[in-house]
Formats: sequence, structure tokens, C-alpha cells
Amino acid sequence: MINIPWLHSKFDDFPPTDNALDSPNGLLAAGGDLSTNRLISAYSRGIFPWFSEEEPILWWTPSPRCVVFPDQAHCSKSLAKLLRKSVYRVSFNEAFEQVIHLCGDTRKHFEGTWITEDLEAAYCQLHDLGYAHSVEVWKGDELVGGLYGVAINRVFFGESMFSLEANTSKIAFVKLAEILVEKDYLLIDCQVTSQHLRSLGAVEIPREEFEQILQKNKRFSTSPKPGSLN
Repeated sequence: MINIPWLHSKFDDFPPTDNALDSPNGLLAAGGDLSTNRLISAYSRGIFPWFSEEEPILWWTPSPRCVVFPDQAHCSKSLAKLLRKSVYRVSFNEAFEQVIHLCGDTRKHFEGTWITEDLEAAYCQLHDLGYAHSVEVWKGDELVGGLYGVAINRVFFGESMFSLEANTSKIAFVKLAEILVEKDYLLIDCQVTSQHLRSLGAVEIPREEFEQILQKNKRFSTSPKPGSLN
């Protein structure tokens, strides 16, 4: 049986991150809530929620951590060629609710989704406060790709992406990296590695290094302006 701390109320703090389990990698705690304060506190420490509908809220901080340095994001020749054709329009924060809903809906038909109705509502609140952001890829008036995540401490915590046409999530990611370079962001957090993420330039770093970066940039987490990357 897995033994991890249970967060009984909104007043319970997360345990130290070096208490996270090795197997499953990064599982730190369970319970608590998805309140705005809880989520901001979690991300500020590199902790994120990930759980299925039938499970309690589970909190994670894996090591190693999969990240992309924005100025090292990889755009393949074929993707660059597609971008030059201007088939798609890319926007930021124009359709956050649609993006998070489609991220959950498209995954539901494959491996299942952790993006429950409660989680959608929680991240929409974060978006209203200026912490959560979306990138949209449009073909005409149709939303065909995108991603969303949380921006704190000059780190963008990527949460999920979707594609209704080939490569549209990659387009969203490349355009996100471009704006993060402009705004002097240090990292895109991708949580755990995959072949898809590696194709975009993802690498792995130790949890300790990841947390050091967050702590050095704490001052950037306060009072973001809604609709902008703080």
C-alpha cells in the first residue's frame, strides 16, 4: 500500500518535496482542494495536481523534471515550412475555456483524462486572475489546436495540449516559446518526458535544480495582470 500524507483541509501545507515517492515517481500528497490559493502555492513550489475522476486529488513533483528552455525549443524544418504558409492564425488567451475543454475532451477518447469539470473550473479561475494562459491555433474561425498552462516565477507550467489537425499543438508550443523568450522566461515545465516533448526540445533536470530556479524568481509571482504573461 502506498503511504503518503493526506491534506485534510485548506490549512494543511504540502510536505517537503524531497518526501515525494520514487515509485510512482513524484507522488507527494493526496487530498486538499483546487482552490486558487492552493494551486498558486503548489506551482510556486513545483507541485502540480494530476488525478483521474475516480481518484482523490493527487499532488506530484517528479524527479527528474522534464523542461524546455524557451530559447532552445526545437522547430523542425517541416514545421517551419508549415508556419511560413500562414495556413493558421495563432492567438493568446482568446479562448481559454475552449482550449482547456478540448484538451480534456480529445484525451477522453484515447487514454482518458484528468481534466474534470472541477479542475476546468479551477483553472478558469486562475485564468481570470492572470495566472493561467492559453495559446490557440485557428483555421479560419475553427479552433484546431492549442495548449494551456500556468505562469509563475518566470516559469510556464505546461498542463495539456491538443491537436484537431496534424502539428497544430506543435505550432502552439513553438509560438509560446517565442513569446516566453521575449518576456525573459527561464523554463517551460513539461512535467514528465515523452517522445513528443523531446521532439520539441525537452530535456530532463533534477528536481533540486528545478526548485532552485523557482526560488530565485519568487518576486515574479505576485499580482499578474489578467490576460497577460506576468
